[in-house]
Amino acid sequence: MSDNMGKTIAEKILSEKSGTDARAGQIVMANVDYVMVNDVTGPIAFREYGKLGTDKLYKERMVLIPDHYVPNKDIASAEQAKEMRDFVREHDLPNYFEVGKSGVCHQLMVEEGFAAPGRLIVGADSHTCTYGGINAFSTGIGSTEAAAAFATGKLWFKVPETIKVVLKGKFKPYVGGKDLIIKIITDIGVDGANYKAFEFHGDVCNVPVADRLAVSNMAIEAGGKAGIFPCDDLTREYIKDWVRGDYTPVEADEDAEYCRVLEYDLSELEPMVAYPHLPSNGRPVKDADVKIDQAYLGSCTNGRIEDMRIAASIVKGRKVHPDVRFLVVPASQKVYRQMVEEGLMQIFLDCGAFISGPTCGACLGGYMGILAAGEKSVSSTNRNFIGRMGDKSSEVYLAGPAVVAASAIAGRIVTPEQLEGF
Repeated sequence: MSDNMGKTIAEKILSEKSGTDARAGQIVMANVDYVMVNDVTGPIAFREYGKLGTDKLYKERMVLIPDHYVPNKDIASAEQAKEMRDFVREHDLPNYFEVGKSGVCHQLMVEEGFAAPGRLIVGADSHTCTYGGINAFSTGIGSTEAAAAFATGKLWFKVPETIKVVLKGKFKPYVGGKDLIIKIITDIGVDGANYKAFEFHGDVCNVPVADRLAVSNMAIEAGGKAGIFPCDDLTREYIKDWVRGDYTPVEADEDAEYCRVLEYDLSELEPMVAYPHLPSNGRPVKDADVKIDQAYLGSCTNGRIEDMRIAASIVKGRKVHPDVRFLVVPASQKVYRQMVEEGLMQIFLDCGAFISGPTCGACLGGYMGILAAGEKSVSSTNRNFIGRMGDKSSEVYLAGPAVVAASAIAGRIVTPEQLEGF
């Protein structure tokens, strides 16, 4: 590739942060804007940092968010959380979000203004790629790498090749980002984007930012390193009350080079469901014939206020099926508060849902929503591997908020249109 060839968004951000002419395939050492750890990955990172024998700590760049086992479910998770708290106090770290002021880490990174266009963000959690929804290059790392970033403020990156995804048209009612990303992963497979970035083009203005975040969140389920949307008026409006500091949007050059081009007409997309045990096992919901025991609405994929509004509009005035447990888990305290203020909480309570404070709990099979042997759950989360939410013989079906809500009422996986009298 010649030096005057255009660049993708990933190449531009990594060039800027490394001070080099970064091109796909190269390895660069880049300054990270933020490094995030949670209660599961943080303690390992703290121990590794201790082995480095340095007192250098990039405190302002560190974000520490307990979310996986909160509130603590047992002694082991309480000890983990305490290790994070102790590290925060010992080093007087400014960006720590205690239970009650917090939420699921990826929601917090956006809500608290750390994620922004043009930034390079790493997190010791695979779904850190979420912030690509607002034009950041963000990606998951290991706890050891997090420790290195704590001490140096930098990490090495292999500059990824980029898959160009061209969108046209508009979503139909009750179709959204989750359906799009399940369709993409189904088309290319769980390894179809290994160590590559997705970059979205075309009628992106028809994709709400909450949907973009859901799409970018699941880039990793195709092996992706990042899933990056352009910055537009919707982006700026979405982050304007939250963002910390200045930011510089990044757009791809016209003559950027892509390893593959995918095209999707949003108006032709249908509500999708990913059958067990892979996110790539997507099918149209209308073809599903699956009775469920549990419906789960929440997670870093679909626990935002927009998701809650969609679900509430569907369950309003209806009752959860007698054979189903409907769990509603907002992704942050802010979302929880908004649900109260907008009357959504009342709608969910009236329909017979269980509502919890923000936690990752059930998504990773941690607690609060674990499935027994043979049970089936439709879930707005991002993974449905064997045993992901409980017993190895349980089954997780991934879908968007509209399908989760409709299924909670019907007792089987359906679209809102399939509900009687809808």
